[in-house]
Amino acid sequence: MTLLVLFSAALHPLWNLLIKKDPEPEAAFITMAFSIAAVGFFHGLITGANFWLTLEQWVLILVSVLGQMLYSLALVATLKRGDLSAYYPIIRASPVFIVAFSFLFLGVTYDLPVLGGIFLVILGAVLLLYRRGVNLLTDTKTLLLAVLALCGTGIYSLSDSQLMLQIEPPVLFFWVQIICWPLLTGVYVLNGNKMPAMMGLLRLVRMPFLHLKLVTCIYGSYVLILLAYSQGGDVAAVTTVRQASIPLSVILGGYFLNEGAIARRLLASGILSLGIIAVVIYA
Repeated sequence: MTLLVLFSAALHPLWNLLIKKDPEPEAAFITMAFSIAAVGFFHGLITGANFWLTLEQWVLILVSVLGQMLYSLALVATLKRGDLSAYYPIIRASPVFIVAFSFLFLGVTYDLPVLGGIFLVILGAVLLLYRRGVNLLTDTKTLLLAVLALCGTGIYSLSDSQLMLQIEPPVLFFWVQIICWPLLTGVYVLNGNKMPAMMGLLRLVRMPFLHLKLVTCIYGSYVLILLAYSQGGDVAAVTTVRQASIPLSVILGGYFLNEGAIARRLLASGILSLGIIAVVIYA
């Protein structure tokens, strides 16, 4: 089980790296949405999944779409402006959003260990963004974008967790991504870009290997987590092991993107990861 989760953790920052290196990351997300929807559709057909949804399930699907759109747009903007090694760890701190949401809107209270975990997350984030002689809040826009991406992850995670009790994973992938596909295209055009050829499908012909790698990383990462759960993996334990993706993103940023201050960011990402683990275990 642990190996499955570690492989999943290794795949996740890889697709962020691929998006970061793409000259047209927004267009890549459009094509990626269609590709994942297609894989989910054929996966569902093979396994005999039921694609018919109830009204309640449609509401949850639309909430997931909202979260995915917020996450996708904010992630692309963050990666265009900032370092992968600095902002990926912050974006992955979505358990903190879930705890905050539960406290503010569901009336859930938490003990000291959870608050300590949140403190470690904030401390880790501060250390990630710290640069000698530079005001910590110099680039508040990129930090805000990273926090929005974090919130998007938290929103679709809450919705997806409810949907997974009712529908098969390929069905979730298909409906969420097939709806996101034209929405991402519309936002792309509204931002002053030309309509992508065939709504991004031409990229599959021009860059098939890139999108094969993207879909493999994203879909593969999620399937491995599901396999871990099917083998009796505890949710808290699985989420804890998945935090291995955070220091890995720092290493990838340093090695492939020549990002600086990797030793400090590696330490900071470790502190942030410990905070997330505390939140997951004690919340």
